[in-house]
Amino acid sequence: MPLPPIVASLTRHKLTALLLMLQVSLTCAIVCNVAFMIVDRVQQLHHPSGVAENELVMIESTDLDQNAQPLVRHATDLTALRAIPGVTSVAVVDAMPFNHYDWSNGIALMQDGPARATATAFNGTPGELTTLGLHLVEGRDFLPNEYVPLGSAHDWNGIDQVPVTIVTRALADKLFPGQDPLGKAIYPDEKPVRIVGVIDHLLRPQAHESADSDDATVFPMLPDGNDVTYVLRTAPQDRERVLKQAAEVLDHLHDNRILRHAQTFEQLRADFFHRSRTMIALLMAAALGLLVVTALGIAGLASFWVQQRRRSIGIRRAVGATRRDILRYFQLENFLIVGAGVTLGTLLAYGLNMLLMQHYEQPRLPLLYLAVGALALWLLGQLAVLGPALRAASVPPVVATRGA
Repeated sequence: MPLPPIVASLTRHKLTALLLMLQVSLTCAIVCNVAFMIVDRVQQLHHPSGVAENELVMIESTDLDQNAQPLVRHATDLTALRAIPGVTSVAVVDAMPFNHYDWSNGIALMQDGPARATATAFNGTPGELTTLGLHLVEGRDFLPNEYVPLGSAHDWNGIDQVPVTIVTRALADKLFPGQDPLGKAIYPDEKPVRIVGVIDHLLRPQAHESADSDDATVFPMLPDGNDVTYVLRTAPQDRERVLKQAAEVLDHLHDNRILRHAQTFEQLRADFFHRSRTMIALLMAAALGLLVVTALGIAGLASFWVQQRRRSIGIRRAVGATRRDILRYFQLENFLIVGAGVTLGTLLAYGLNMLLMQHYEQPRLPLLYLAVGALALWLLGQLAVLGPALRAASVPPVVATRGA
């Protein structure tokens, strides 16, 4: 079908065609970015934490006795918690995936050198890897004589005394691409720390970009502050009972403390992603609403044009145009309008993505989303115009003999 008659017809309806094109372009820009944000959030929901999620329970403890000896008290608490039936392992830690307690350090490969990555420092008592269920893929666990106090009362100076560390595979590949990281030194502070092990995954406590979410170090530093987390590993069916008994044991041993957030790890994960799930639902509703409004606009404008052109459609039918010709005319007309809107929309989508990258740390929008968004809008436009186009195709030739 020749394009000049269609283009000439659109030039006679410049304003309406322009408004529809702008609506499509805005829809394209917003929906492409919203779809990318939804996929990114959904991927975060299912990102592996690296720990034995269905076997862990935890209790946060805040000691109110400022004169207490934390390391002695933690040792006493751990002994009592291990005696609970069903507990296979227990540890005191200062951070967990999803608990927001994120102590991050710039990791350099030489003293006073530039940071090659920023990684979370996880610290805990002996048995932390076993308790959390971390998968050691290379190297070894910490030796008893390698543990030092965290030094929380002295500006966390344990980082200057710790001799060794265990890193995640993601961090090892980032620091030493294509090399064996075991035995190599890193500088989380002023002094070198030797890598003795590599674990598969350990998600950071705070939300980070996907490329950095697994950048973590585990240090043999004993938490010695008043705020710690007791983590117990048990069978999935025993979690609720163990959690209740653990709270009773800790409260009985020392009542001058506050116990908070007694929960399973799965509850911790669900609470952490509560806002993300709400955001996903809102974004999906906004995108679907925008698509529906755009489809209604296309269908409404096409219906209006069909009513305006009934006599000219009848004339075309009278001079030999088939129903398929009329149908193809409206579909091609819609294709041109939506195509112009999609072209402008792709530019707007990238502009909007740059703003999100600058102000909200959103990753760069992949080209795939633009291609899928353009295809979706073209299909939406064809479906929206199909009803009015079919009505136009059903206009009988006798209309041409009637008055306007």
